[in-house]
Parts: sequence; structure tokens; C-alpha cells
Amino acid sequence: MRIKEVSVALVGSTLVVTLAASPALAGTTTPSLPAPDVAAVAAVHRTALSQGAPGALTRIDEGPRSYHVATGEADTAAHTPMDTGRRFRVGSVSKTFTTVVLLQLVAEGKVDLDAPANRYLPEPLPEPLPDERITVRHLLSHRSGLYDYTNDMFYNTVPGFEAVRNKVFSYQELLDLSTAKPLNNAPGAAYSYSNTNFVALGAIIEQVTGTPVATHYGQRIFTPLRLKNTSYVHPRTTLSGTYARGYLRQDDTTLPLVDSTEQTVSWAQSAGAVISNAKDLNRFFSALLSGKLLPEEQLREMTTMVPVTADGRQSYGLGLRGRTLSCGTTVYGHTGTVQGYYTYAFTTRDGRRSMASLANTSNNGTVNTTLGATLDASFCGTDPAAAVRRAAASTQRFTEDIAPQIARD
Repeated sequence: MRIKEVSVALVGSTLVVTLAASPALAGTTTPSLPAPDVAAVAAVHRTALSQGAPGALTRIDEGPRSYHVATGEADTAAHTPMDTGRRFRVGSVSKTFTTVVLLQLVAEGKVDLDAPANRYLPEPLPEPLPDERITVRHLLSHRSGLYDYTNDMFYNTVPGFEAVRNKVFSYQELLDLSTAKPLNNAPGAAYSYSNTNFVALGAIIEQVTGTPVATHYGQRIFTPLRLKNTSYVHPRTTLSGTYARGYLRQDDTTLPLVDSTEQTVSWAQSAGAVISNAKDLNRFFSALLSGKLLPEEQLREMTTMVPVTADGRQSYGLGLRGRTLSCGTTVYGHTGTVQGYYTYAFTTRDGRRSMASLANTSNNGTVNTTLGATLDASFCGTDPAAAVRRAAASTQRFTEDIAPQIARD
């Protein structure tokens, strides 16, 4: 991209950079959306920092224009300023990467969405999943009823994390932790978010193809899209290059944050172990929704959304979340929680405007809710005061992608 225009501004304590390409590349923006309100994004960041996040970043990409907003610190010990180029653990945003691989296998005729999942899993005794009615589609849409083993693993947040921080699990060990408990509901009867679903999908991918999930990510997504800052290094514990450190809040909030950057993420694997940065996440979701990764039939299946909240504003398809914003626009992507990191990565249905936001903390539902206000600011042009008011009003007990049946303050 040939850069014609660069503007740099300091909004409070937040660095805002706007890049625009030459006129030859213009004309690719989405005319129906107002311009992103970067001042509102900066206000959301500052609120998140006041609530306990060490730092936050947001990058918005649309055609020739890119907006970069960064606040606070990427490393609290070194006092390194946050910037939007840093890599981080994306948590459950990994589920969308896994879904793309699985749906490509569907398109290739290697997997049937409506076949029993046990058909594609290794066959120990007893069978891998406890109910033959559980289909591959049920796993992708969180309607299998499978219990989420992370409810027990991280019931006590920091002790649970430290117990598995350096541990390496097999897929079967994680499935066994789930199937030791009853189903949450009959298969297909209800939406019930569970990391177990995407662990099972990782096992299916490897069983069907005989190839590691990491290889599929690389060959089918990372390399074709030139995602140079995206990787799946399980079970290696470190991040390479320039990255934001992650800080986990303890359940006793009077205690200091725990640096949770280094870990295997083996407890999640295909449910949450991808590493990326904001630029790559925007490129990935833009490519996905614009039809560059899946045939039309599979993309239609993926984006067929079912409401999962009473107000209908949040929905889930196949490995993909939908959010209907204050201006009526629905965006598609995924949220991510992994120890020390909250991520929102979403795009418009045509893939033209994409946004990725990070706060480098977790186990802090107030920060997680606040960070979600970057969606309205990015896609609806919300004014700063309204974004902060909404965030301040959202202080209810919450659940998230880790231990989703455990409510915390």
C-alpha cells in the first residue's frame, strides 16, 4: 500500500495514528457506515485502564485507511508503551480458525456436518463422546451439551492456571475430563458454550487427515493470507517477536496481577492456542467474510446465526459470533479470553471494515465488557461520552470463554 497521508495525535494518554493510502487505492470504503470514532475508542481504552487493564490496543482497517489506537503498557515491569503491532494470545478467536479448517474439509467431502461426531473421532472404549446424537454441527455451534471441563480447571483462577501452565494434554485427556460429567442438555436442544466442542473438533481434524492442526492452520490460512505474525506454537510456552505481556487478575482482587504470558495453552489447543496481532486478525476476518477462505455454501452455513441472548443482539453460527450494534449494523467475528488477554475481533458482513481490540488482562469482567464498547466506536462512530457511559453501566456479574458456567464479580 502506498501511504499518502499519515496523522498522529495524542488523545489524553492515548496515541492515535491514522494511515491513508494514495488516491489510486481509494473508493473501497463502506459508504453506509460512519467513520470510526477514534476518540471514542481512546475513551474506552482509558476506562479499561482505570478498571485494571495495564494496556489496550485497537486497530481498524477499511480499504486504504487504517486507524491505530494504543493506550497504557505492554510490559508493566519495563514500562514499555503499548502499540498496535504487538502479538498476543487470541484465546477463543482460535475457534474461528479451527472452523475454517473443518469447513474446508467439509467442502472437500471428508467430513459431513450432520454426521455423528464419533464417526470421525478415535475409538477408545468407551466411545469418545457419550451420545451418538452429537453431530459435527452441534460441536461447531456449541449445541452438543458437552460439559466444559474448564469450569472445574479454573474454578479457582490463579491456582488452576498455575496447575496447568506448563502441562501438555492430549485431546483425549481433555475429552475425558468433560465426559466424566453429565451433558448440560440433550444434543441440539440448547446453546451452551463449551471449550470441549473445539477440542473435539481439533481431534476430528487430526484423525480424518492424519495431519496436525498446526500444519492445517499454516497451509490453509496463515500462508495463503500472509499472516506473518500469526502462529500456533503449542506446546511451546513463549511468544516470539514483539508482543504484549498478559496479566491475570486474582480472585482476591487486593492481590497483584500475575504475569501469565508464558504457558503451553495445552488446556485449550484448537479451542484457544493461536497467537496473532491486530493486523493479521483483521486480514483473516476480512478474507473469511468476503469469501476468500470458504466456498459459498460453507460460508453460508457458518454465517447462519442463531440468537443466544434474550435481546437477540448476540448470536452464534458455526465458530462465529454475531453482534448487532447500536446503529443496527451486525458484525461477525469472535471474542477471546486466555489468561492475561481479552480480544475482540470482528468485521462487517462484506469484510470491508475490520476491527481487533486487546486488553492485556483477564478475570476482570468489567474490563471485558468495557473493551466491547470499541465495537460501537469502530463501526457506528459512537461519541466518547456514550461509549464510556455504556461501559460504566455494565458492571453485572459475568461469564466468559474460560469457565463459562462460573459467574464472577
